[in-house]
Amino acid sequence: MAGRLEGRVAAVTGASRGLGRATAAMLAAEGAIVALLDLKAHWAQAAADEIIAAGGKAVGLGCDVSDREALTATLGAINDEHGRFDVLVNNAMWNVYEPLAAIRPENLDRMIGVGFSGVIWGMQAAAPLMAASGGGSIINIASVSALLGIPNGIAYCGVKAAVAGATRAAAAELGGSNIRVNAVAPSTVDTEGVRRVVSEERIAMRIGQTPLGRLGTTEDIAKAVRYLACDDSDFVTGQVLTVDGGLAMALS
Repeated sequence: MAGRLEGRVAAVTGASRGLGRATAAMLAAEGAIVALLDLKAHWAQAAADEIIAAGGKAVGLGCDVSDREALTATLGAINDEHGRFDVLVNNAMWNVYEPLAAIRPENLDRMIGVGFSGVIWGMQAAAPLMAASGGGSIINIASVSALLGIPNGIAYCGVKAAVAGATRAAAAELGGSNIRVNAVAPSTVDTEGVRRVVSEERIAMRIGQTPLGRLGTTEDIAKAVRYLACDDSDFVTGQVLTVDGGLAMALS
């Protein structure tokens, strides 16, 4: 039986590890040809090789998503290679947690460049390609932190709130081209990266606050992206889908 994305062409940014890697693998398992983008090509290709070994179709590409010209050229090359472009997952993020008094210009500039400008440049580049293919689906990765606020996370929360707002506006603008634009807003996802920077005490606190009693997994979030990428959600646009085990509800 054919997958739900059979024959479609997708790109996932920040795809060498964590959520991006899991999302790329899930889209490929549904039959999509997936381009994995990350800052270093060999990072992305290592993840793509795992997909290929599992029987999927994938390629790893190096691209700094904060560079408008580079991202536009990369997505254009993907379209030229396959003759269509159907799904874009804007997942890439660069982040450092700092209290307000310690926020440094170079950190803020990089966070905005990757986490927000990269989303804008991705949507800008993808829209005409998708329109030429008859439509498509853009999924931006926001965060439940944009709804709740977190200590030492002013810049991060601001960037992710901007992603949510841009998602809604882009959905209104691009709907006439049959392009759906949605976002997924995860809570804390259990990854090696999170375990490195978040204390066990804080993780336990977050689990205790979550009605479903656990952290999210990369697969939890990837399944939400899959839903928004495929035809199961063909009348869904402009939504920010919170995938947080009930955390935001419980704390509201």
